[in-house]
Amino acid sequence: MASELERRDLLKGLGATLGGAALGLGGAALGVARDVAVAGVAEAQETAKGRVPDTPVKFGHITIQSGPGAILGLPSLKGHTLAAEEINAAGGLLGRRKIETLTADEAAGPEATVKELKRMKLVEKIDYFSGVIAAHNQLAVGPVVEELKLLTIMTEGCIDKLFEIEVPNPQYLFGMTNILSADGVTTALAVARTWPEVKRIAVINPDYAFGRWFQLHFDAAREKLLPGSEIVSEVWAPFPNTTDFTSHITKTVAAKPDVVVTSMWGGMYVAFYKQALGQGLFRRARLAGNINFGVVPQAIGKDHPEGAIAGVHSNYHFTYAPAGASAANKRFVEAYQKRWSEYPSYAAEAAYTGLYLFKTAVERAHKQAGGGWPEDDAVIRQLEGLSIEAPSGLVTIRKEDHRAYKDVKVGFSKNLADYPFAVWDPERIMTIPVGQMTAPPGWPKPGRGHNDPSATVNWIKTTWKKAGA
Repeated sequence: MASELERRDLLKGLGATLGGAALGLGGAALGVARDVAVAGVAEAQETAKGRVPDTPVKFGHITIQSGPGAILGLPSLKGHTLAAEEINAAGGLLGRRKIETLTADEAAGPEATVKELKRMKLVEKIDYFSGVIAAHNQLAVGPVVEELKLLTIMTEGCIDKLFEIEVPNPQYLFGMTNILSADGVTTALAVARTWPEVKRIAVINPDYAFGRWFQLHFDAAREKLLPGSEIVSEVWAPFPNTTDFTSHITKTVAAKPDVVVTSMWGGMYVAFYKQALGQGLFRRARLAGNINFGVVPQAIGKDHPEGAIAGVHSNYHFTYAPAGASAANKRFVEAYQKRWSEYPSYAAEAAYTGLYLFKTAVERAHKQAGGGWPEDDAVIRQLEGLSIEAPSGLVTIRKEDHRAYKDVKVGFSKNLADYPFAVWDPERIMTIPVGQMTAPPGWPKPGRGHNDPSATVNWIKTTWKKAGA
């Protein structure tokens, strides 16, 4: 293989340094930075000469690199690495500082992930941090990066509890994907719009923070959008290593649902849907997932049920926007495919865009200061409210809570001749402004006038009318 990332020892190793030289990069796909970043590289290089150190900028990047979650988590590192290689090939940040990345595996869980984060900061002396996929790891890492005063561009940062309860007033922490509540609400909306006659719904979720949080928001929206529906079966699969879903599927089949809704992802989802096919679950029931197509695209086979709601965490699928409609996406997909011999997932795009958001903020802070390498506070001020045109469309970091928002996207699975795996049906893509799917930034958080688990649950309860009312 062309990259050391595919080597087994790297996938399990801790503290390995990744950069253009270490990866054997002969030449990154150039030109993407010009479409993604707002600030001009040439101007930054002009003002940086002699005023910015030429020492490398050290990033830490922790993501899931082994086990069933790797087919969702590893693309985060690949997206980050591609962006770093492109930036380095153009001279580095501000034309002088190359990006080096230390990486580690988060598959061992919260305690090990926090331990490795601290080692990176206190021993390896990283300057900035990125990555982190699993919701329970997000909740553990978020408060720690604030304590360490470590500017962090988290690939995910999706779970509402992170920014509403654990880090309600973030300074150093930023999240790159749409909020998880929007995921649950969007899935309920997609089900209601597509199958309004649905009465019997079965749910199969991973038994940890992500699955629980998804279900809370799916139910809150379902009760408003489909008031005549009911949950006839609820099954929770131990996370992350469930591989045999026989009992889960048997219980679900017995409940005779009209629709099966799931928030399973990665290798767990692939194992589930293939076993469910064998047990005949989809002969009668339709399928809806919020993140089932969030994996490496080629992990989904041609055997996947067509017409299923194929979620990508409400963020990004490489086929949308169509290449002709989005120069940024076209160049990103081509560069990523050339570099890694696969198509990008939403996690790859989020990590890639996150690093370009950081680059843009550094350039703006440098320009505002009149030169020199900007302090973290100056970069943070530029990140707050920053918007760029990314492969996923316009991405904006909300100043109030440091979340990166983009329009919500949901697709439906279909087999097309152009791809050896199921993709989105180009005729059935739903896009919804994210502001319609989640509470506005000023909505009271839990414990401030209500005891609902999230601002969005309270917002739905108090402002949405039941369908038909």
